[in-house]
Amino acid sequence: MSSVRYCFLEPVDVLFLRGNKGYGDPGCYGDSHVPPWPSVIAGALRTRVLVDDGVDLAAFAQGRITHPTIGTPDQPGSFRLLAFHLARRFPDCRVEALVAPPADLVITRDEKSMLAVGALRPVRLPEAGLLDSYQLPLHPVLVQKRRAKPEAGYWLTEAALQAYLAGRLPSGKDLVHTAQLWQPDPRVGVGLDPHKRSAWEGRLFTAEAVAMTLGKWQGGANGFQAGFLVGFAGCEKAPGRMLRVGGDGRAMVVHDLAQYSFPEPDYEAIARARRCRMILATPGVFADGWLPPGVEQSDGQWRFELNGVRARLVAACVPRAEWISGWDVARERPKPALRVAPAGSVYWFDELEARADDLRALAGAGLWSEFYLDPVRRAEGFNRIWLAEWMKQE
Repeated sequence: MSSVRYCFLEPVDVLFLRGNKGYGDPGCYGDSHVPPWPSVIAGALRTRVLVDDGVDLAAFAQGRITHPTIGTPDQPGSFRLLAFHLARRFPDCRVEALVAPPADLVITRDEKSMLAVGALRPVRLPEAGLLDSYQLPLHPVLVQKRRAKPEAGYWLTEAALQAYLAGRLPSGKDLVHTAQLWQPDPRVGVGLDPHKRSAWEGRLFTAEAVAMTLGKWQGGANGFQAGFLVGFAGCEKAPGRMLRVGGDGRAMVVHDLAQYSFPEPDYEAIARARRCRMILATPGVFADGWLPPGVEQSDGQWRFELNGVRARLVAACVPRAEWISGWDVARERPKPALRVAPAGSVYWFDELEARADDLRALAGAGLWSEFYLDPVRRAEGFNRIWLAEWMKQE
């Protein structure tokens, strides 16, 4: 992963990061999707590279020009988005990634109203008297000493993520709430009559903008600027100083991070333990719905084999499916809507057969294979994963 280049994206205005829901009818509300799909930022980066190199964008969109790293709209080149996360930048220029809690973590409050983090653990439930549609041998179960309502809106810091990848429960002190990172900024819009090109009476709607927080910046070392961390490969130089992002083309400043490294697990420890968890870092575009590429059912067992890594799938925690689409700038039309497994989905594997280098290569390549490969979606950063140690008993 040494070839990955990281940048911090600093918004200079509110952002319109629209999801897939249509809006514009009278009284409707268009909410923002934070962070947006990785394809949003991948498109902004690739466009910036093309502009920096003086490429005729109209000719590129028509497929008449092939860029050495971006390729063509139908056949992407070497450029690939490898990471895209919320982040914060401190006055000393240190950058920290912030990630949503994976699906096997549950955040609650203890008896003293302090944040506490629990984890689902795969167990074998008794077969007698239980009926469900779950097909894997182990069920993810949350064991609690006392009932507590889950808390929402929190993000893991890098310290929390590092503990999680090492199979330890993150500390409640290593969580950041959404309110510290951004605030919604609703804006009222007016529908336009397509024939008269004037305001359409009664067509008022609301679109939600996002104002990223300048958190206590005046307080010295404790301040930070909220933004985004992006990592990419296959491009020799960083894009220009500014990006045009989102539906309204709002600006972001690009800060090149020469010394940054994203947290990684102990691949040697995972190989020795012969079991691991696989977490989707970005949404998974899978042919078999929730099931990752490389998994096949045989003799009542689910076997995984991909890029030199073999294992048995024993449990999974996959939230409700999401839909992605987007706007195809080259063809000036919507992209096909695809059903995806959400980022944060967790899969447990045992009987793992792999060396540390094989695991590192799998994490670097993502869940793509020669039998299942969508070059466009791969370049846009989908199917990225983290590998983590099995959660230790505490």
